[in-house]
Amino acid sequence: MGKLAKLFEPIKIGTMEVKNKIVMPAMELGLAADDMVTDRFKAFYAERARGGAGLIVVGLAPTLYTGMFPPGGIGIYKDEFVPGLREFVNLMHKYGAKAAVQISALQLLEKPDGSMEVVGPSNIGVERHSSAPKPRPLTLDEIKRVMASYGEGALRAKEAGFDAVEINAIAGTGLISYFLSGHTNNRTDEYGGNIIKRARLLLESIESVKQKVGDDYPLLCRVSGADFMEGGNTLEDTKAVAPLMEKAGIHAINVSTGWHESPTPFIQMSIPRGKWIYLAEGVKEVVDIPVIGGTRINDPVLAEQILNDDRVDMVYAARALIADPEWPNKAKEGRLDDIRYCTACCACFDTVLEMRPVVCAVNARAGRELEYTIEPAKKCKKVFIVGGGPAGMEAARVAAMRGHRVTLADGKDQLGGQLLVAVLPPHKEELGGLTRYLAGQMKKLGVTVQLGQRVDAAAVEKARPDAVVVATGAIPIVPHIPGVDGENVVMALDVLTGRKEVGNNVVIVGGGMVGCEIAEFLVQKGKKVTIVEMLSKIGADIERANRWVVLGRLRQLGVRMEVNARVEEITGQGVKTRRNGNIESFAGDTVVLAVGLQSDCKLAQELEGKAAELHVIGDGAKPGKIIQAIESAFAVARQL
Repeated sequence: MGKLAKLFEPIKIGTMEVKNKIVMPAMELGLAADDMVTDRFKAFYAERARGGAGLIVVGLAPTLYTGMFPPGGIGIYKDEFVPGLREFVNLMHKYGAKAAVQISALQLLEKPDGSMEVVGPSNIGVERHSSAPKPRPLTLDEIKRVMASYGEGALRAKEAGFDAVEINAIAGTGLISYFLSGHTNNRTDEYGGNIIKRARLLLESIESVKQKVGDDYPLLCRVSGADFMEGGNTLEDTKAVAPLMEKAGIHAINVSTGWHESPTPFIQMSIPRGKWIYLAEGVKEVVDIPVIGGTRINDPVLAEQILNDDRVDMVYAARALIADPEWPNKAKEGRLDDIRYCTACCACFDTVLEMRPVVCAVNARAGRELEYTIEPAKKCKKVFIVGGGPAGMEAARVAAMRGHRVTLADGKDQLGGQLLVAVLPPHKEELGGLTRYLAGQMKKLGVTVQLGQRVDAAAVEKARPDAVVVATGAIPIVPHIPGVDGENVVMALDVLTGRKEVGNNVVIVGGGMVGCEIAEFLVQKGKKVTIVEMLSKIGADIERANRWVVLGRLRQLGVRMEVNARVEEITGQGVKTRRNGNIESFAGDTVVLAVGLQSDCKLAQELEGKAAELHVIGDGAKPGKIIQAIESAFAVARQL
């Protein structure tokens, strides 16, 4: 085990022994159907169990009927679910993982007419959900019903063979968290008031579980180390409750970070790795049971260091295991270069917000393990791939794994393509890991890499390939605007790479993701920046999970953002725009163009009709993001 010995030591949670200290925490993945386990659900988790995770927690699983909400989740509120859950548990055990299920009553109760009603401790909604229905305060009888449902759900879990149950008390995802937090609980009875009284439902739910499954059945609780919500719980509040949880019979505490609705970002690429581990560390100070911590931990070396420093007893890795199911096994075997690291891009979290099945920007198979298999090629082909960006390298990786003889050619002197530029703006360093991983796989899989040579149709034909994959990427759009060829006009790409200098007062034409990144890049260099965007909002193409964070930073940095402003002319003094029929001018020494990309189709067009088998992937087919590049490459390469 070498340097990562601590990470792979066994550990006991109550009577349950886990083979290592890696936990895959409960996540909403959208892979179940009708609240029941599906083959797709099982296939996803089977790969993570086979990949070496010690403890896999699934859920959240509602203990009361919620109208099939959240969609794609599993339920544990009726006995009919037990056989499917038992099949799942047996599969986890087959691959050496322990299995737990996270249970929770949600903010939804079924009314006599079958409709669902939003309920809570008080008539207080979450501040950022001001348009959502206000919850109806639960009566004492309803609270007893909720409490009892935890015991019933836990008993079904035990009957299904789960090694443990985890009670959900985090992130505003279940009733317990709403009762626990001062942000949403202003009751004046025995379930409201100070933190100890607000914890009553949690403690009674633990007792309900214990009565049904016994004291020896392993029981975890996942709780927010701090809410990061106005009036919400602090770490000190959580530390006050943790010993009560231990006394009530909890065998391990799984410490999460904040609420999803918090105005504080937790999981984005801009957040340093391991930043939030101090929350779990604080809880560990006040209890004698194992404490699990995580959030923004994608590196097993960091996980090992945290364990060696005795900050937590186990580490959870959620998105890291979505990105690479074999993360644990590769770490244990010392194959760190073979790990496909999570970039914290939040593509997976966006699907949760949109209530769609999980996807991953760097792992096209995530959530599609049944369909996206990598099978040996029926016939070994000579495959020639043009373009060394993420799409080209992913296509080469998959094709080589299938047994094809692959050549990858790029006119530049290094692999990476657009990724080499994508890492340059602030907070984008994680993307460098994808370049390193893919480039490393080229060598390990025997891909012939040709760099620094012009790749045209003649060069491709000379290689006499059986199949050609064109991944030539995209080029910046130059808009047809008077003055666009002025000396004070530069392309965003040239600014990032340092090929072009800018003045002290900069106007950026285009407020999409690239424009926003350029703005932050320049402000950090001391420039005054104005973004001019023709659409009604800045960052329209930025993922929902990231957009609010990016815009918040731009506001904090003092970037001026103008929307609904179409640039009519670029002058030596800046730009002239038309907005609501009026002409407005925005001054700038330099005008930076960030209006998007268009596919570089030249080579593909030249090869049309000349190549026996021709495929165009990535930005060369349609400009997009890394997730589209990787997915299109995988889809083509698995069928070559």
